[in-house]
Amino acid sequence: MSEYILELKNITKTFPGVKALDNVHFQLKPGEIHALMGENGAGKSTFIKVITGVHQPNAGEMFLDGKRVEFTGPNDAHAAGIAAIYQHVTCYPDLSVTENIFMGHEKASPFGRLLWNEMHDEAETLLRRLNANFSPRDQMSALSVAQQQMVEIAKAFSQNARIIIMDEPTAALTKRESEDLYRITEQLRDEGVSIIFISHRFEDMYRLATRVTVFRDSSCIGTWGVNEITNEDLIVAMVGREITQLFPTRRPQPGKEIFRVENLFKAGYFADISFSLNEGEVLGFTGLVGAGRSELFQSIFGIMPYDKGRVFVEGREAHIRNPGDSMRTGIAYLPEDRQKQGLVLSWSIGRNISLPALKSVSRRGWIREKEEITRSHSLSERLTVKAQSVHDPASSLSGGNQQKVVMAKLLNTNAKILLLDEPTKGVDIGAKSAMYEIVADLADRGYGIILISSEMPEVLGMCDRILVMKGGRITGEFSRDSASQEAILTAAMTAKEPT
Repeated sequence: MSEYILELKNITKTFPGVKALDNVHFQLKPGEIHALMGENGAGKSTFIKVITGVHQPNAGEMFLDGKRVEFTGPNDAHAAGIAAIYQHVTCYPDLSVTENIFMGHEKASPFGRLLWNEMHDEAETLLRRLNANFSPRDQMSALSVAQQQMVEIAKAFSQNARIIIMDEPTAALTKRESEDLYRITEQLRDEGVSIIFISHRFEDMYRLATRVTVFRDSSCIGTWGVNEITNEDLIVAMVGREITQLFPTRRPQPGKEIFRVENLFKAGYFADISFSLNEGEVLGFTGLVGAGRSELFQSIFGIMPYDKGRVFVEGREAHIRNPGDSMRTGIAYLPEDRQKQGLVLSWSIGRNISLPALKSVSRRGWIREKEEITRSHSLSERLTVKAQSVHDPASSLSGGNQQKVVMAKLLNTNAKILLLDEPTKGVDIGAKSAMYEIVADLADRGYGIILISSEMPEVLGMCDRILVMKGGRITGEFSRDSASQEAILTAAMTAKEPT
């Protein structure tokens, strides 16, 4: 009997003009949690799709329990006991938990009648096994991301999965939710399930995995025991170079005040918010999940207008009722969820970049395509977007490159005030380093930048001033010199909210 439950040898997958996987090898042991790491665009997503039967390789072999297999589609992978859980949960939001669990393999009588009671009972058993705190009759749209992931795991159980691939499952979770997922993952391992855990977070790898495999530029660089490789060695393996300084060295020289808010209030979300921003300054906003950071800046941008308060841009009061008003006054917003809020994934890179500035590339209602392409190409080059062409769909890009396209959209406006909400969420360390360089360069050019982030090292490494929120209010302010992780956490967790 083979030592490995899953083994891939010399897997190569090509698309027109692109080699997505190049002679890749991988081995997964029974009952193992095996971390898979690499930059965005390294080939991890294509690798998952080969294992799950979505793509068929051009060359190479795949073995299950030592026997060679060929999958012609996802149903073959399901039948072999392979399931995947993705960062962006793919579900039917208007259907119940039970319907989502059994979608595609419903239980039915010999006459075709769906056995609802039997499916509800089995769904209840599966959820109880995961210590879930919701009902199989609940609607999927009512669940949190963490709960939706539980449903995906329950679905894998319902199909008797022996191998589960988890693709960035902690990217959108709170610390507590991540701990719950760790518990479930370890429970699966103890029950004999083999898990491929894909993550950009070193803490995920150290917490769960015994071995780690690194992909770079469509190739497998190597596999190591987790205790045999350092963070520095992993980074070199992932990006092909040392990142000796993740955050760029800056000597900030803030100019005049460019932006100010006074006593902003929105019922149920935030209250008494006042702060200012200068030219050339990176102002950080941080706090725990639920502190009201994203809601505050969505309100300032006009997505959900505030109830009371005043906003000033370059000394003049701005009356913002919608995002159009905000952009006309020189404010641009990078949303937390690039795929749902920042991009039209089916559109080309160029059309996404030009979207907020269509008037400037149009004449009498017609888009001047040559000018649109020229401008989009220039911005994509400036931000080093890795793509064959600006005509490629945004969906074809890695997460880090999608984020760069969203940033290019902002720079295609006349905005001088940039609201960046979790700008490096779900991207690898190389893409993070590139994004930090972009932010630092923009600040040096005189842009006023507000960086909303839950990553403490990012806030401490990038920001000139830091404001901390708790319960919809500002509970702390720190200069770069006075800020520390302990002080910020104290303000975020224990500071008394203003009355």
